[in-house]
Amino acid sequence: MRILLSVVAAAVAFMPLSSHAVDQRAAQKLARDSDCLKCHAISKKKEGPSYKEIAKKYKGKPDAESKVTLHITTQPKVKVDGKEELHGKVKSDDKAEIKNLVQWILSR
Repeated sequence: MRILLSVVAAAVAFMPLSSHAVDQRAAQKLARDSDCLKCHAISKKKEGPSYKEIAKKYKGKPDAESKVTLHITTQPKVKVDGKEELHGKVKSDDKAEIKNLVQWILSR
């Protein structure tokens, strides 16, 4: 039993940061404040894909966080109703807030 507990404790200690708890309230507030929820919803498609669709698209991909982070911080062109427009930029420069938002999106 002690060996099992030691193995579990070691595994938890070395888990990647992305598996730590996400501050859902902070992520949702940043999404609201950044107008993300104008075009995205958690489980249904709006003008943009739902966060569940985004999470499914990136599930298991090692570069998921970096790709979503790049997308929400650089204003790439996206197609909306057949027209190209700039994607909105998250209204924060705080890396921890942005990381929390990205992890929240990918955890849907």
